[in-house]
Amino acid sequence: MSDRGQLSLSVVEAGVGTLFLLAVAAGFAVDLPSPPTDETQLDAYAGDAATVLASEPPRHADRSRLTEVTASRAAFERERATLRRRVAATLGDNLQFRVKTPHGVVGDPVPRATPTGTATVPTGDGPVVIEVWYV
Repeated sequence: MSDRGQLSLSVVEAGVGTLFLLAVAAGFAVDLPSPPTDETQLDAYAGDAATVLASEPPRHADRSRLTEVTASRAAFERERATLRRRVAATLGDNLQFRVKTPHGVVGDPVPRATPTGTATVPTGDGPVVIEVWYV
């Protein structure tokens, strides 16, 4: 009969326990992808508002509401209040906004150190930039 060495059960259990603890520690050490940030969602809101304004028919004689408000300073002044109401209705109560056109600005000043989302829509008369942030 040959003599064979055999590990005791407690040594095997200690080895399995050590491997388990190392696996758990490695799970915490691995950097998981972070969830989408506020800026990502805010960019989506700004993009949605831009899409609505760019595809919405104008009140007067242009191709869209955005081309109408960028056509001239007079057109912007005439449509300023309507543009403000339309963007506010599109975004809802939990968001504030600022729309910059070549002829003026509608909305509130952007607070410092606040996450914002941005969308830019090119028009024939210059870009329109929509910025949104949470109230």
